[in-house]
Amino acid sequence: MSTLRIARPAIALLTGAAVAAQVLTGVPAATADTAPVNVTVNTRAGLAAASDTAVGTNHAIWDSNLGTNETADLLKAAGVKMLRYPGGSYSDIYHWKTHTAPGGYVAPDTDFDTFISGAKRTGAQPIVIANYGTGTAQEAADWVEYANVTKKYGVKYWEIGNENYGNGHYGADWEADDHADKSPAEYARNLVQYSDAMKAVDPTIKIGAVLTTPANWPDGIVAAGDQATWNDTVLSIAASKIDFVILHWYPPYNDVADVLTKTAHIPDMIYLVRKQIAKHAGARAGDIGIAVTEINSGIAPNTQPGALFAADAYAGFMEQGVFTVDWWNVHNGAGTISTVAGHTDYGDFGMLSSGTCSGDTCEPPLNTPFAPYHALTMVSAFARPGDRFVRAATDEPLVVAHAARRPNGDLAVLLINRDPDGEHQVEIGYAGFTPAAAAPTVQTLTNGATSVSTGHAGTATTQTLPPYSLTTLVLHPASATTGAPAAPGQPTASGVTDKTATISWPAAAPGASPVAKYEIHRQNGAVTEQLGETPGTSFTVRNLVPGARYTVNVVARDTAGRVSWASAPLTFTTGTPDESSCAVRLTDTSDWGNGFVATVDVTNTGTAAVDGWTLHFTWPTGWQTVSSGWSANWTQNGTAVNVTSTPDNGKLAPGASTSIGFVGAYSGPNILPTAFTLNGTPCTAQ
Repeated sequence: MSTLRIARPAIALLTGAAVAAQVLTGVPAATADTAPVNVTVNTRAGLAAASDTAVGTNHAIWDSNLGTNETADLLKAAGVKMLRYPGGSYSDIYHWKTHTAPGGYVAPDTDFDTFISGAKRTGAQPIVIANYGTGTAQEAADWVEYANVTKKYGVKYWEIGNENYGNGHYGADWEADDHADKSPAEYARNLVQYSDAMKAVDPTIKIGAVLTTPANWPDGIVAAGDQATWNDTVLSIAASKIDFVILHWYPPYNDVADVLTKTAHIPDMIYLVRKQIAKHAGARAGDIGIAVTEINSGIAPNTQPGALFAADAYAGFMEQGVFTVDWWNVHNGAGTISTVAGHTDYGDFGMLSSGTCSGDTCEPPLNTPFAPYHALTMVSAFARPGDRFVRAATDEPLVVAHAARRPNGDLAVLLINRDPDGEHQVEIGYAGFTPAAAAPTVQTLTNGATSVSTGHAGTATTQTLPPYSLTTLVLHPASATTGAPAAPGQPTASGVTDKTATISWPAAAPGASPVAKYEIHRQNGAVTEQLGETPGTSFTVRNLVPGARYTVNVVARDTAGRVSWASAPLTFTTGTPDESSCAVRLTDTSDWGNGFVATVDVTNTGTAAVDGWTLHFTWPTGWQTVSSGWSANWTQNGTAVNVTSTPDNGKLAPGASTSIGFVGAYSGPNILPTAFTLNGTPCTAQ
């Protein structure tokens, strides 16, 4: 869950109880199907473009190899483009002018200038954490002046603090914080001061605010004395002063197989964060980026599961437009030793060996790459800066797919086999792309491999995935498409109601022929459905479902039939009817991070009395359930929830209301339902 300050020279990482309590000694075998796995790649379903800082990692001042040429060259070879400094929770005790961290260990030759030198050699941008816990806004402003005015390093990204919600305000206390008031409101007020002071020195820098990650502690919790959660409080005060928000993700898990499934949470996680930003930032919301500046599997971090998790998570976050994902850590040190899938796992959260020992077991020599290092190498080659991700999906939970199109017309596909024992044959189908017949270039990382292998194997439509493997294909188009129009600009939505939305977009630049029309495509997994077409640059979509989330793309087609690549995606959620014979208000009254108490007020807003009612809603995700309920009869089938009245509250006269409630549980991002029907009639959500 979080990195802790270390009060000894040895490099190590302490994590939350959920991480520390888990030791894997084996993974249950899964039987591979004899039928091929169907993979669908749809270039009409565009996602985010890969940023030039997407693949990153963390450096720490207690690492004596920070900034060494050997380390920098290894990171450069892996395609690392962002380096974070000075290291997790140490950031809130570190004073850059004296290069000291009272209560912690600072290794020789790890000062800021050494870090910058290593970052330059790596070819990575720095992201620096200003000391919030024991520092001041002036100290941070002086750092900006030294970095960007005196030394002209051009450090663009600055975080204000590390995991400041871990200061004891919610119970757990690992993050240094000398402020008497440790509330999110106090953090936000000081964040504003830091931003003002730092931007007075260099107005071009980007300031980042610490947020909690949806469905990960302490997200959703309102502490004593607060009026709202950490995220709502911080954003309500400081949204106008920040340029990005910061998430850390060490997913809770039961075992290795479980942690590999948690990447399915990423789209909803980022969706919720964007909703929170939009709620408080208004017109600025689109200018506020999202950074995941710490991430690790937390289990089997040195062996193949760590690599599978890393590749899947990096690709998943990049698809959602996260501008950097930073592995914890470059070096970290041996922890609990275990055997994972036939190989020794050192419990080391670093991507490179520290050459340390745990008991009688010693790691391989210093800077030996662990499996996640190779995964980042593959991700860097798979999705390069400027490539646009497109939808890819499979019909087998043990096989995951990602895809990205390149400006030159090529297409890259990343295939992840999470089955520890069985290989899987895959058959790949493409929409909007016809691959060349030649065998594609294939990169593979297999269980226990010490490097990524590259060659030509299989075909563009058939591949064999070894057990526990990463495979990337780079495909050329069957024929070069010249003269096609450029992709339309970023779509926006306006006039969104319960059933309609107007989609508008900047016109596509024509190619060899004029643009004839635009097509609007809705994403449904890796399948798209065309919602309409128009010769103009705006289209009103009708017959939408109330309270539903839609992601759409626009493509241009010219008079010669050439089709552009898909635009960037637009996601919007429909509302509920402005007028109805019923109204429903769902309120989360108490949340504890994986469950909550909700009250549901049902009102008859019609002109006729109701004698017996059935309320219906659908959970937005598959990891939300009704644990128990009261004042009604509650049942759940799949994600569908039906609630029927009791003899005491079944009769509702016009204008009358009844209040019912339930205990909900969730194991992923908790997106509350917004669409309800009463006796089949869509209700207004209040």
